[in-house]
Amino acid sequence: MAIEKCINEFDVGDVIFEEGSTGRELFVVLDGQVEIAKINGARKTVIVTLGKGEFFGEMAVIDGSARSATAICAAPHTRVMRINHARFVYLVSQQPAFALMVMDALSKRLRASNAVNYRAATP
Repeated sequence: MAIEKCINEFDVGDVIFEEGSTGRELFVVLDGQVEIAKINGARKTVIVTLGKGEFFGEMAVIDGSARSATAICAAPHTRVMRINHARFVYLVSQQPAFALMVMDALSKRLRASNAVNYRAATP
C-alpha cells in the first residue's frame, strides 16, 4: 500500500475517532495538532494536545479494545498517518526502538494519569 493512502488531513474540530469506537490503528501526527479529550455531553475535557511526531490510538491497536477518548483536530491542515495493526506488529518486530518508544509513551501516560487520579482522591 502506498504511504499516501495512509495519510489523512483534518481541519479544526474534525473528529478523528470517538471514545467507545473500535479501531485497530494508531495515528502519528505529521503536521498540526490533535487534542485527546473526554466528552461528556457539551463538556469537553482535554487530556493532552499532541503535535508533530507524537502518536495516539496505540492502546486500541495493541489490545483491540474500544477507544478510551476522542481525538479531535486542533489546528488547520493537520496531517496524520494511520498505522494499522499489521504494520504496527511489523514495526514492533523489526524495529526494537519503535517498540521502546511506544512503551515509553504508554508508561509516561499511565504515570501522569495515576498522578492526576491520586491528587483527585487525596483530601
